Amino acid sequence: MKLLDTRRAILASLLFGPALAARAQGSWPERSITLVVPFGPGGIADLTARTVAQAMSAALKVPIVIDNKPSAGSIVGSAAVAQAAPDGHTLLLMSNANAVSASLFRKLPFDVQKDFAPVSLLGVFDLALFVAAESKLKSVRELLDQAKSRPGKLTIGTIAVGSTQNLSAELFKARTGIDALIVPYKGTPAVLTALRAGEIDAAFEILGPMLPQLQAKAVRALAVTSDRRFAALPEVPTMREAGVADYEVASWNALAAPARTPAAVIERLNTAANEALKNPAMQERLLALGVRAQGGTPQQLQELLASEVRHWGEVIRAAKIEPE
Repeated sequence: MKLLDTRRAILASLLFGPALAARAQGSWPERSITLVVPFGPGGIADLTARTVAQAMSAALKVPIVIDNKPSAGSIVGSAAVAQAAPDGHTLLLMSNANAVSASLFRKLPFDVQKDFAPVSLLGVFDLALFVAAESKLKSVRELLDQAKSRPGKLTIGTIAVGSTQNLSAELFKARTGIDALIVPYKGTPAVLTALRAGEIDAAFEILGPMLPQLQAKAVRALAVTSDRRFAALPEVPTMREAGVADYEVASWNALAAPARTPAAVIERLNTAANEALKNPAMQERLLALGVRAQGGTPQQLQELLASEVRHWGEVIRAAKIEPE
C-alpha cells in the first residue's frame, strides 16, 4: 500500500508539478518587493532607484521598498541580495561599483557574475574633470601642459581610493602619461571644499551632484568622461574631443536579482523597468539628476558587467592598487 501511495505521489508531481510552478510564477509578485541599494540615501544610485521603483511599483501593483545598505564596494547590500530567496521579492541596485569590487577586494562573499540574475540597465551617468571657477586652467590641454611643465606638482582630487572617481583619475594619468598626484578625500563635499579653496588643481567627480555648483559658477567642467556631450552642458567637450585618445568612462546603475530567480519573473521585471524608462517624464526626472535613462535586456546587462569587470581590473592593476 505504501509503495502504491508513493507511486501515486510521484505521478502527481510529474503531471501537476510544472503547472503548479507556472501558477506560482504567474501569481508573482505576492507581496511587496525590497530593492536593496548598497549606497546611502540621497546619492545618484539612491535617487535613481527611488525614481524608477515608483513607476515599476505602479506597473507591478505592489510596493517596492528601498532598503539602503551602504558599505565599501557595495559588499554588504550585494551579499544580502545574493543570499536572499530567488523568488523575485528581493532585488539589487547594481552598479559599476560591483564590477570594480571584483578586482579591488581579495575575496568577496559572492561572485558578481554568477550569483546574480541580471534584469536591466537603468541609467548611465557621466563624470567630469572639474576646476575651480577662478582657476587659470581653461581646458584639458592647458591642464596637461601645466602637468608636463611641472612633473609631480599637479594635484587631482577624488573620493576614496578604488572609487569610480579615483580610478577615472588613474586612467586619465595612464592615457595622458602625466606625472600628477591623486589626492583621495572622504567624500564629495570634502573634494569640493578642497577644489574651491585651491588645495587641489582639479577633481574628478560624478557630474550630477556637481550640477548645482556649475550653475552657481563655483566650479567649471573642462570635459565629461563619456562618449557623448551631456545634454544640459552642450559647450563642455568629451575627453576624447579634448584630445585624450582612448578615454571613456561612464558610471551606471542597473537592476539584478538573486541567481536562480525564475525566468518568468526576470522577464516581468525587465518589462516593467523598460516601460518605466521609456516614459518621457521619467527620462526628464533622471536627466535632472545627471542620468541618461537606458534600459536593455538581461543579456546586455550580463555582457556589460563582464566587460566592466575586465576593464576596471586592468585599471586597478595598472595603477598598482593592492586588493584589500
